[in-house]
Amino acid sequence: MFKTIAELSQELQSKKISSLELTQFYLKRIQELDKDLNCFITVTEEAALAAAKAADEKRAAGQAGRLTGIPIAQKDIFCTKGVKTTCASQMLHNFIAPYDATVVKNLKQAGTVMLGKTNMDEFAMGSSNENSHFGPVKNPWDKERVPGGSSGGSAAAVAAFLAAGATGTDTGGSIRQPAALCGITGIKPTYGRVSRYGMIAFASSLDQGGPLARSAEDAALLLNAMSGFDERDSTSVDLPVPDYTATLNDSIKGLRIGLPKEYFAGLNSEIAQRLEAARHEYEKLGAQFKEISLPAMQLSIPAYYVIAPAECSSNLARYDGVRYGYRCPEPQNLEDLYKRTRSDGFGNEVKRRIMIGTYVLSAGYYDAYYLKAQKLRRLIRDDFVRAFKEVDVILSPTTPSPAFPFGEKTNDPISMYLSDIYTLAVNLAGLPGISIPAGFNNHLPIGMQLIGNYFEEARLLNVAHVYQTVTDWHTRKPTGI
Repeated sequence: MFKTIAELSQELQSKKISSLELTQFYLKRIQELDKDLNCFITVTEEAALAAAKAADEKRAAGQAGRLTGIPIAQKDIFCTKGVKTTCASQMLHNFIAPYDATVVKNLKQAGTVMLGKTNMDEFAMGSSNENSHFGPVKNPWDKERVPGGSSGGSAAAVAAFLAAGATGTDTGGSIRQPAALCGITGIKPTYGRVSRYGMIAFASSLDQGGPLARSAEDAALLLNAMSGFDERDSTSVDLPVPDYTATLNDSIKGLRIGLPKEYFAGLNSEIAQRLEAARHEYEKLGAQFKEISLPAMQLSIPAYYVIAPAECSSNLARYDGVRYGYRCPEPQNLEDLYKRTRSDGFGNEVKRRIMIGTYVLSAGYYDAYYLKAQKLRRLIRDDFVRAFKEVDVILSPTTPSPAFPFGEKTNDPISMYLSDIYTLAVNLAGLPGISIPAGFNNHLPIGMQLIGNYFEEARLLNVAHVYQTVTDWHTRKPTGI
């Protein structure tokens, strides 16, 4: 049962196992291990078993696809009809979604079985998964350390074999960073490739859904189901979706891989060594390397932490205690209702970002901060456009360090924000990026990021997959798990 989605799919097809047996296996592991790890906010046991039985019936009738009967977890930011969708916030602790997000609907149609909803940083704001109203998620590799955020529950669940795969969202690195810290694979697609309909908004011009899985092949299978045009999402791009599994084994001989010098200056020595070893593996496979420059990359943190809070301030204005979600007890008047509902309902990090965002959008500061940040965003995008005229793929670290201990950065927001230094530019430019395991620092996983040109997820998955065919980092599992 400790296998990839691709392997489990083959076993389901050959009838070595049934979806019901597989689902029961994961539910049992959740029951036994999640009390400690805290990966799940909601476990949908009854619905999962019913879906597994339906999947087995579909397979018996010869109507199964590769994902039919595969148990997965949904990040608790995706609306799920009849099931709590909390965004790990007191504000939505009792919200039951009346509809399915497009990502949830697409994966259901592909035959997957939802085991439950995973823990996360509140409203996807954080880099450590310490900001959840339901408590922090623990990293399966070291339970004294963070799993990364905001999709930490999904990443830890996959790493601990509590689910075969999971969904996540990435606004500034929130798929790739936890994937790196938990030793799994996570891909953030091009902005617009995966529908945002039913995905509760943090920063609308940056948010993008994507899969977390054990391997690039598994990520390709999940992304096949998740991707596609959605007329209900005004930012969804109407382009054909290729079969991401069809080109996984293509040769990368002659592939031009760029090494941005700005990403390697002052890099952690252990991470630098692992990336150098990865470079040698790629050279053996026929890839060519070239140093490139992305000078505007250093602007990504200030640009992001103006744009994202501004959009968050606007998006979270809807949570006022009037229509749904948390409402403060016995409000004295409308103003009191608004103030106490939002003060009690939001956590500290969310309130911090709302305050920053409201400030930079206020009269007299809009031009000085928000408008200027958007201009910096264009410079960052232009750097990547120039780089992709010289190279096919860019290789970089995913995080500046392995997983750090709980509490190390909670009182220093700036230090926490720097955790995303290598991932933010990808979101600002709207590009696809993937993180894959590249080794260990003692017992802690190290991630490697690959960045591709617009809508070239297939190439990224191919480059990641061929590396995983000659290495075994992605097959390792935490001690005791």
